[in-house]
Parts: sequence; structure tokens; C-alpha cells
Amino acid sequence: MERRTFLTAAALAVAAGATAQAQQFPASPGFIEEGGMKYRLLGSTGQRVSLLGVGGFHLGKPSEAEAIRIARTALDGGINFMDNCWDYNGGESERRLGLALRDGYRAKAFLMTKIDGRTALAATRQLEESLRRLQTDHLDLLQFHEIIRMDDPDRVCASGGALEAVLRAREQGKLRYIGFTGHKSPAIHRRMLETAASHGFHFDAVQMPLNVMDAHHDSFEQGVLPIALQQGVAVLGMKSLGDPFILDSNTVSAMECLHYAMSLPVSVTITGIDSMEILDQAFRAVRDFEPLTPDQRQAMLARTAVAAGGGSFEKYKTSQHFDGTAKHPEWLG
Repeated sequence: MERRTFLTAAALAVAAGATAQAQQFPASPGFIEEGGMKYRLLGSTGQRVSLLGVGGFHLGKPSEAEAIRIARTALDGGINFMDNCWDYNGGESERRLGLALRDGYRAKAFLMTKIDGRTALAATRQLEESLRRLQTDHLDLLQFHEIIRMDDPDRVCASGGALEAVLRAREQGKLRYIGFTGHKSPAIHRRMLETAASHGFHFDAVQMPLNVMDAHHDSFEQGVLPIALQQGVAVLGMKSLGDPFILDSNTVSAMECLHYAMSLPVSVTITGIDSMEILDQAFRAVRDFEPLTPDQRQAMLARTAVAAGGGSFEKYKTSQHFDGTAKHPEWLG
């Protein structure tokens, strides 16, 4: 068999296997369209969130004025899910979003941020800093950030761990819902869900990488998504463009990446927006969105199968490129 023929056959075989598993999932959830924006329910919370959300890290890239303009234009256009994190750009991303949420804009936002602390003391300190930067008295969703080590779940849920502090803050009205995020391994996500359950706690949300490459390598789509759906945990998709290494594969366009991720049974797909041009692309992605058909998904997976091998375009899984807490273990407490 010639090399080209072999590679094509191998790609189709891998894609067929991934697609066969992917098609076992529930169909892409419907959406509510209002004022030119499309919304879904956030798991079992009853809250309504936009199909796309604004990623907080990228708000630290343009000027302060441009970041505020991006956030407010997104909110004015109906994108209500605002992502952020205590450690993004040394706190600058939260500070800028806090400025954007003045003048009545807080009421338009479903506001989420994340903390790195694994101890109650570190979690409390980081949460209070986030509230000050965001200029709000409460968060709609707080998430434990970078659950990327097998011992992270035990540290969060231990006596004196971060979960104790977050539950106390929820009782005090400082947050409404609780979730966790991670980008390293589906096995670690499953362990977090299992560990929480063993302590009698049920997460409201879970955030994970979901994209056209993930289906082929150590897949969150196959290994975590069905479990979260079964448990009624809202799924927040991220890294739909691989931030943005998937585009470097020259196998799919940005719009195809977004539509693939949005077609999965997720509540929201969070995407980085660092310019008005990219925001326009996000609005267009929502406006033109129709869930992919099984044939369309299969064709996209076939195109990406060879490039996806070994996770070469998913650096968050295969390297420490995105591991902020590995570079700053002191953030964990």
C-alpha cells in the first residue's frame, strides 16, 4: 500500500471510531433565540447563558479601553457569559472586566471566575480579591481552576480544603454556583467528580477542552462529557480553537472549530476575544449556527484525524504550556 493511501485509510479509520462514539451522545441541545442571540440552559441550574462566552484571559491582551469596549459590546449584543480567573494576567483581566461591568452592565452578565487555592485560607483570600477586582458582591459561578493533578481533588475536598471555604462563601451569598475546570486529562476530571461525590457534594458545572482534535486523543468528549450529562452537571466547553494551535494544522477554519464545539451537548462554548474583529466573528458564529449533522461531524473528524495524532495540536494536554499553577505552585496555598 502506498504511504498516501495508508495515511488516508488510517485517518478514516480513526475518525470513524471517534465518530461512532461521538454519535452515542445525546443530540445537540436546542436553544432559545431572543434579540439576535441564542441561549441554552446551564445544566440543571435553570440559568440561561449565551451559546458563546467571552474568555477572560484574552481581555488582558488589548488596551484597557479596548477590553472594556469588547466586554460591553458583547453584553449589549446578548453574549452574557463572562469568564475570568484570579490569576489571568496578574489580575488585570478581572480588573478590566470589573470596569466594564460598571454603569449597569453587571446586571447583563452571568459572571464566572476561578480560583487556584486548594486550601480554605488560599481560596478565601483569592475569592475576596476577585470580588474586589470585579467590583461585585457576588459571582454567578465560581470554579476551582486547573484541576490538572491527580491529587488536586483530594486537596480541594479535604478537611480545611478549598471546598469548605467556597461552601461557606455560598452560604454568605458571595456566589451562586460551584464548578471546576481543567485541561490535562479526562481521568483527572472523572476523579474530581468521584471525589466530590464521596464527600456528598455535587458540582453545578464543569469546564473542559472540547474541539475537533480532542475526539482523537485522550478525549474529554468521550471520557467526561457523557458522565457530566448523566449527572446533570452543566458542561462548559473551552479551547475550541486549541488556543489557537488547531488552526495551525490547516485542516479546519475558525468558524468550523466554533460550530463543532457548539454542536456538542454543552451549555456554553467559551472563546478568547481580544479584538472587535474577533468579537464580530463570534457574533457571526452564533448568528449562522445550526448544529452539525452526523455526516458533517464525520467529515470534519476525518479531516483532522492524522493531524490530531498524539495531541500535537492540543498543547494543554501534552505540555506545561498552559499550566499556570505548575509555574506558580504558591498559588495553590
